[in-house]
Amino acid sequence: MLGIALGVTTLITVISVMNGFEKELRARILGAISHATIQPLDRPLDQWQQVISDMNARDDVIAAAPYIEVGAWLQANGSNGALVRGVDPAYEATVSDVATSMVNGSLDDLRDGEYGLVLGIGLAVRLRVGVGDRVTVIAPRLKASPFGASPLMKRFTVVGMFEFGEHENDTGLAMIHIADAARLLRMPDKSIGGIRLKLEDLDTAWWVAREISNQLDGAYRVRDWSQERGNLFQAVKTEKSVMWVILSLIIAVAAFNIISMLVMVVTDKQSDIAIMKTMGARAGTIMRVFVVQGSLIGVIGTLLGVTGGILLAQNIATVMPFLERVFGFSLFPQDIYYITELPSDLRKSDVIGFAMMSLGMSFLSTLYPAWRASKTHPAEALRYE
Repeated sequence: MLGIALGVTTLITVISVMNGFEKELRARILGAISHATIQPLDRPLDQWQQVISDMNARDDVIAAAPYIEVGAWLQANGSNGALVRGVDPAYEATVSDVATSMVNGSLDDLRDGEYGLVLGIGLAVRLRVGVGDRVTVIAPRLKASPFGASPLMKRFTVVGMFEFGEHENDTGLAMIHIADAARLLRMPDKSIGGIRLKLEDLDTAWWVAREISNQLDGAYRVRDWSQERGNLFQAVKTEKSVMWVILSLIIAVAAFNIISMLVMVVTDKQSDIAIMKTMGARAGTIMRVFVVQGSLIGVIGTLLGVTGGILLAQNIATVMPFLERVFGFSLFPQDIYYITELPSDLRKSDVIGFAMMSLGMSFLSTLYPAWRASKTHPAEALRYE
């Protein structure tokens, strides 16, 4: 019973923690990138206010926002490449968590014509700048001048910094006002580069974006979050599946112990089984005795494991700090990891699945010993009695 309970508890706790990490990563990463984007291929998108109004009218779209995005070189006391995104603060707050992730300044400090710049905290460290400092943004596009072609560039003033707790966003993303981005890139007046969408269901992001683009005139490029960061989440999913298989072996070992125990009981009770058979007990009756015994072990062990797993998964954030204080170690040092606490996301489907697997293994492990007991021959078993 304890072997099965330990296996189920471990499986529920570990998978819940991995679910928690996946949920935390998704929240941090998707807090900056969009669920889906729609970009025109042949021209900038004008009349975008009507498009966004139509998007917001859909049941599967939470919000839509205009944007202009370009890879650029940023230079100040240091230099670094970054993705520069032109946004409208009023719209951006509805599709991302940038406004709530500001550590200095405010997203509303990005105003048309003031050339303000909001940086990720890691990018600000690399550029060695703070609020009020000037940063030169160099876009990879050329403009004609009397001295020949030269790259587009403009000096911006840092008005704020954000921190998502995710390396790529914090070190490779900068935001400016969408009107300033259009002027920097010499785009037509009142035009944008595309539309960012926040959707009700992340798993349908590509299909929703594709359906929307088909309703618009012209050719469009559709991308969803899985194309930008899908490899990371697929790696987490694969790792979770492998961990599920590995930890299931603990329950398999416990089920094998049931087989060993019942085989020993059958060997020890052969004379009693023989006497029951001489009194009229059928093979099915003998078999049911051992099936019930082994299944009862599995049921009690599974119930103990499910209870322990639920309690541990729900209180892991309390248990881990206690263990760190007792043994004097830090599992996630703040100077190394972005996630400093052990997250947990207990899911009903996981608990039910693990419980059914444990009960199934326990039941199957009783069949061979029970069959062996039912085949006991009274004459051979009582020969030396």
